[in-house]
Amino acid sequence: MAGETALEKASSVMDPLKGVLLTYFMPEECYNEFFLNFNFLDVPCLKIVLSKGLGIGIILGSVMVKLPQILKLMGAKSAEGLSFNSVLLELLAITGTMAYSIANNFPFSAWGEALFLMLQTVAIGFLIQHYGGQTARALLFTAVYFGLLALILSPATPTSVVTTMQASNMPAIIIGRLIQVATNFRNGHTGQLSAISVFLLFAGSLARIFTSIQETGDHLMALTYVISSSCNGLIALQLLYYWNCSAEPKKQKKTKKNE
Repeated sequence: MAGETALEKASSVMDPLKGVLLTYFMPEECYNEFFLNFNFLDVPCLKIVLSKGLGIGIILGSVMVKLPQILKLMGAKSAEGLSFNSVLLELLAITGTMAYSIANNFPFSAWGEALFLMLQTVAIGFLIQHYGGQTARALLFTAVYFGLLALILSPATPTSVVTTMQASNMPAIIIGRLIQVATNFRNGHTGQLSAISVFLLFAGSLARIFTSIQETGDHLMALTYVISSSCNGLIALQLLYYWNCSAEPKKQKKTKKNE
């Protein structure tokens, strides 16, 4: 009886937690394996829990991943060193992933960060135009983008179009990142690029390789994140290489030449 009482007490303690675990972290068979059979080394269930946990962590992190970049732009009141074309291509890739995931009913934990990255990337695109003295164009860019987004997510858009957008992510990511890499190389510094945002994006895209394979089984999505990780890693390396460089020396050189 004492044993039964202990089990009942343990069960009553776990009941509130069970709903959270089943909703966000594991299926019921894994819950039973862990908390009824006490088999904490079940590999398939460990993979599921790790994938779900990483996915939720990435989504929570994505809420603020580009905030340092936005704050840095607003603090400097300058978008020097950032390429608007690179931002556009990144936005195309993010939108494609989001639309493709929604169309295929993938779990939110497998793609949710795309929603928050999209909103922050639009904000960065707006600020680049605004601080470039083209506020009207910035407003037009924002309005046109959200209009197109509504159309892409509507039932009027065929699934084949969404799949094509996802397939185009790879060239869009590569070209967009290479534009930023070339801009950094040409300037001899990384301008207003935020190191925190770049490194967080790199870490997030690496983790997404595992979660996309585990949760969706979609090799196209996994390959997209492999490409994204490689390109984000290249920009992260440039940030380290140009760590002590700034726009000041270059400006001074130009001033001396003019004199």
